Amino acid sequence: MFLRQCLAACLLFFSAFALSQQDVQLASRFSDDVHVDDYLVSEKYDGIRAIWTGKQLITRQGNPIYAPTWFTDPLPDVWLDGELWSTHNDFAFIMSTVRKNVPVDREWRKIHYMVFDAPDEAKEMPFEKRYQRYSRIVNRLNVSHVRPVEQFSVENNQALSLLLETYVKNGAEGLMLHRKLATFENGRTDNLLKLKPYMDAEAKVVAILNGAGKYDGMMGSILVEMPSGIQFKIGSGFSDDERRNPPQPGDYVTYKYHGFTERGIPRFASFLRLREIDY
Repeated sequence: MFLRQCLAACLLFFSAFALSQQDVQLASRFSDDVHVDDYLVSEKYDGIRAIWTGKQLITRQGNPIYAPTWFTDPLPDVWLDGELWSTHNDFAFIMSTVRKNVPVDREWRKIHYMVFDAPDEAKEMPFEKRYQRYSRIVNRLNVSHVRPVEQFSVENNQALSLLLETYVKNGAEGLMLHRKLATFENGRTDNLLKLKPYMDAEAKVVAILNGAGKYDGMMGSILVEMPSGIQFKIGSGFSDDERRNPPQPGDYVTYKYHGFTERGIPRFASFLRLREIDY
């Protein structure tokens, strides 16, 4: 009995270790010296990153995502990379749905798996070929909740800028650029770039500051601290519900900003969301 228990514990440990070692490609920031015609472009979906190992749906850190069986049963026996997403400006609902250990069926009915890569045995294949591959794999499934992310070419930076403006007006978070001839590369890489109409970063909540006027009795702003140690306040971007139930000291938040002041403080900082927490 004791030996069986030890073996079971070892299997669980090595299974968790294997999942935590899952290769994931992470994006760098777009810069103006990028040759746009070297890349395929797609919408950046504001959802939860999800890896399908061929057997299990996991976060990019390797922890299990408890989706309903009807959601995962149609998925193929190949490694897929994508985003769990519902609709524009719906991140709070997506995170609430995906984080539950017991999935709520009516909530998952609103979730789509937006697949943007299938690298497994195709790691040495250039991305423009992997795009064709994952499109074929997903389209053959013929299920409405799993969709291939469309990739397309853009001629130059001016056209890219106009495209970004159009997508953002329609509710998109931004655009992703994936180098056409790049093979898969684990970790942060400039083969994959993200382009947004603003910069964003994360900071740790230090204190909750009370509001005044119409926000009397609610949170007025939060005091946050950057990794550099610089502290500043964020008072915009919150809904009334978020002001009644604000992020707590110790939480990390994602905020958007437009450059820095002379003192190194993010300019026009505005709350976006609680940081996507691994679970």
